[in-house]
Amino acid sequence: MKRVPISERPDWREKATEYGFQFHTMYGEPYWCEDAFYQFSMAQVEELEETTAELHQMCLKVVEKVIASDELMTKFQIPKHVWEFVRSSWRTQQPSLYSRLDLAYDGVNPAKLLENNADTPTSLYESAFFQWIWLEDQIAAGKLPQDADQFNSLQEKLIERFTELREAHGFGLLHMACCQDTEEDRGTVQYLQDCAHEAGLATEFVFIEDIGLGERGQFTDTQDQVISNLFKLYPWEFMLREIFSTKLEDAGVRWLEPAWKSIISNKALLPMLWEMFPNHPNLLPAYFADGNQPELDHYVVKPLFSREGANIRIVENGKEVASVDGPYGEEGMIIQQFHPLPKFGDSYVLIGSWLVNDQPAGMGIREDRSLITQDLSRYYPHVIVD
Repeated sequence: MKRVPISERPDWREKATEYGFQFHTMYGEPYWCEDAFYQFSMAQVEELEETTAELHQMCLKVVEKVIASDELMTKFQIPKHVWEFVRSSWRTQQPSLYSRLDLAYDGVNPAKLLENNADTPTSLYESAFFQWIWLEDQIAAGKLPQDADQFNSLQEKLIERFTELREAHGFGLLHMACCQDTEEDRGTVQYLQDCAHEAGLATEFVFIEDIGLGERGQFTDTQDQVISNLFKLYPWEFMLREIFSTKLEDAGVRWLEPAWKSIISNKALLPMLWEMFPNHPNLLPAYFADGNQPELDHYVVKPLFSREGANIRIVENGKEVASVDGPYGEEGMIIQQFHPLPKFGDSYVLIGSWLVNDQPAGMGIREDRSLITQDLSRYYPHVIVD
């Protein structure tokens, strides 16, 4: 695994505009970067692929265990009034679409799971589409070898998955939603709509804030159309606590992602994995911060519900060495043994390993000068060269 400098495509900003990539620069800071790329061997990518598939199956075993236990549902902070709704989504095998595992990997030692973005992962468009365009352009310009490749079958697998949802699961019109005033989320949903259309699935966009409640308890869009299938880039932990959560069970909606994802998108997953698969080479020791956890010299404190690095603290020998503010924490914390992200130059590197349904499908790389990767961490493309 190497970080290799390369000259930028002279017209990449124009291309970004043409392809609707509006969030390549955020708050005046570069988000998409192509002054370098990360190079992997095929053996390294195959290792990441195998690790991702195995970790995902282990996460599904956790769902099985939590679903069967009131005590664990409580520990995962799933509100009691939606227990049956969440359990039913698992028992009836409600289909999923995609997810992303965040891994620390240096190309030499086994990758370590930091967390599972199983519910509302972003950085999809740039992983599936824009970094592939970059690869093709750089090969055509002679800047990369003709046989350079990428761990990236995301777009093709998403289209296949939407086709399955239409043909095998009987999905008709699919409503797709995100919050207002989130350019990145809107871009992600727009990309997924494009993939659904390629698969012959009709879609309708609606903002989360505009979803209404019909007379018979069904959710409706702004045209008063009943919503039967809904992809929502909006976290389950928010939805399960809102007033309309009492209506979820009877609304007759098939959700993407399904409600059982609320279990594996929760940081409580990490101590459960460590308990069920102790000393697994791809896991870090992790415990509920409930006063019974063993002493660790160097560890990370994470709220059960945290996004984009919010409210995460890194502690070494009793001293806080890094932290990010945010709105989370009341719901409880876990602690995970600290594991350094590999450092290239002055930046720490995190790998996002994507799955579509249960299949590993690609990779995205984020860089940050801070130890804690956040929403504005820079995105870099990658290449497989043997």
